[in-house]
Amino acid sequence: MTQNLKLNKNPVEGFSAGLIDDEDIYKWEVVIIGPQDTLFEGGFFKAYLTFPYDYPLRPPKMKFITEIWHPNVAKNGDVCISILHEPGEDKFGYEKPEERWLPIHTVETIMISVISMLADPNSDSPANVDAAKEWREDPNGEFKRKVARCVRKSQEMAFD
Repeated sequence: MTQNLKLNKNPVEGFSAGLIDDEDIYKWEVVIIGPQDTLFEGGFFKAYLTFPYDYPLRPPKMKFITEIWHPNVAKNGDVCISILHEPGEDKFGYEKPEERWLPIHTVETIMISVISMLADPNSDSPANVDAAKEWREDPNGEFKRKVARCVRKSQEMAFD
């Protein structure tokens, strides 16, 4: 059974996922609903998952299309979390091999990790240094204002 069919039969709360084009099984669109009790609550964040041809041996790339202000999301939308890093040893020694990509991961496990990342940013290994600095120094100030703006914009764009 394909991942798309599994997700349709057993939906997971907090996101929806499916093929962008039925002719291309390597490109998916996901919408993550901002997790409850977080600054992202109420947002609808669209992203693309692009799978390599040798999936599941290598991880997909994930890129937010909706603007999002987060320490682990680069300003261009690229998501930077361990589960999406190439398998094996981390040349910087920051991540354990078991924290990185493993062929057992699915769209569901990736989305659960990304939802968790939204709720609990890792500012020790940021993709967006400015967001990480704001998160560490003043999470209820400028960081919160920028996230709130992204949530509002995501709500406006959700139904375009």
